[in-house]
Amino acid sequence: MMNKKSLYKLEYNKIIEKLTEHAGSFGGQERCRKLKPKTEISEIERMQEETAAAFTRIIKKGRPSFGGCSPVSESMMRLEIGGTLGSGELLRICKVLETAGHVKNYGRHDNADDMQDILDGYFEQLVPVSILSTEIRRCIPAEDEISDDASPELKRIRRAMGQINDKVHATLSSMVNGSLRTYLQDPIITMRGDRYCIPVKAEYRGQVPGMIHDQSSTGSTLFIEPMAIVKLNNDIRELELEEQKEIEVILSTLSQQTAEQTDSIRADLNIMVQLDVIFARASLAMDMNATEPIFNDEGRIRLKQARHPLIDKKKAVPIDIRLGDDFDLLVITGPNTGGKTVSLKTVGLLTLMGQSGLHIPTLDRSELALFEEVYADIGDEQSIEQSLSTFSSHMTNVVSFLKKANRHSLVLFDELGAGTDPTEGAALAIAILSHLHEQGIRTMATTHYSELKVYALSTSGVENACCEFDVETLRPTYRLLIGVPGKSNAFAISSKLGLP
Repeated sequence: MMNKKSLYKLEYNKIIEKLTEHAGSFGGQERCRKLKPKTEISEIERMQEETAAAFTRIIKKGRPSFGGCSPVSESMMRLEIGGTLGSGELLRICKVLETAGHVKNYGRHDNADDMQDILDGYFEQLVPVSILSTEIRRCIPAEDEISDDASPELKRIRRAMGQINDKVHATLSSMVNGSLRTYLQDPIITMRGDRYCIPVKAEYRGQVPGMIHDQSSTGSTLFIEPMAIVKLNNDIRELELEEQKEIEVILSTLSQQTAEQTDSIRADLNIMVQLDVIFARASLAMDMNATEPIFNDEGRIRLKQARHPLIDKKKAVPIDIRLGDDFDLLVITGPNTGGKTVSLKTVGLLTLMGQSGLHIPTLDRSELALFEEVYADIGDEQSIEQSLSTFSSHMTNVVSFLKKANRHSLVLFDELGAGTDPTEGAALAIAILSHLHEQGIRTMATTHYSELKVYALSTSGVENACCEFDVETLRPTYRLLIGVPGKSNAFAISSKLGLP
């Protein structure tokens, strides 16, 4: 596992947030949030190949939808101990299977000459038990609704209910509009609880035989269920109980049929969540205009026109960076403006992204090295609680890096040795960098100490770089020039500003 601190310093968590937004299912989002850089080159290359294959498929035929992959594991556990599911739960399982069907169709190659890719295996493993999903859909057209056709018995019960209901309405209508009209407050039929009633003026209570179910707040109106329909209302109640029983039988039967397929449903869900994550990686790559990096385990980084993925595409200045071929230590010098830190963060973050199976925002065929660990000391680390100065807290980081770093690590220092006396700081920085350089550990450091330029120029395997500065406009161009030590431009800037 990579150290959390460096992941945070390099803003890896922000990339993960962006990735998670591209996942369509709850399970896919969960897995995206847990994505961490891998350290096995075979695993990284497989993930990169998956991302590239999904990228190609999205370009050809859009993105498959994984929105129907609801988490159904609790329902599955209940089925396995013989429980019966409600209509909503069965419908969710049905949607999972239907989604598996759509995704499997999406995965088919339309033309015979379409190239096979690494994702075919996933699509082939999907088993969208359509006989089950069709049956659930036939019986449960929508949440909390069971179709009349779900069973012949349910159809019979509901038909009988309809007939009695019609009879009740006919009987009541003839009363309201005929013999009882004068005794009523209004010529209407109302429901009280689940019984049909009519509103009778209190003084005519004796004229209308039946059961009183309610009265108005003033007491002037009584809601009476006429005797003539009490029996019919009772028949409806009985049929409603029968209907409930029959619905339970239907749900129980569907639950048993579903229980026989729990393995397939679980497997489908798992595969679709994996695919969801892969397509989220590809979708993020499209957003970032990213490409597939080529990995090596020789510690060689060659980024062409790399952009920092969290800086606006229109504003990010692409940089070319290399490290680990003819030099293993790159010292970026120059004035404080000018994007030295961005260069450092770009290398660190793209390394983490690449090792997580994500494409990186560079030109095609950029190279990344496999690192087992990335150590980054970036940003102002003053810690109030520990009352450590900025210098002390940076040194604490540096000490912990030096203990652990080896040839399989990438070490990044921002303003190494800053925060103390310049002469001592520069000497300390050179000592630390020499120590790492002697072990052949890939290191990048930014500094504004000019002593380090001299160290870089005079030491083989160490290279200078600087962020280009435009003396005409007094603005940094943010381009990185490798092999050129940075000038602090103090005199050029001062004379430009009119200092005599």
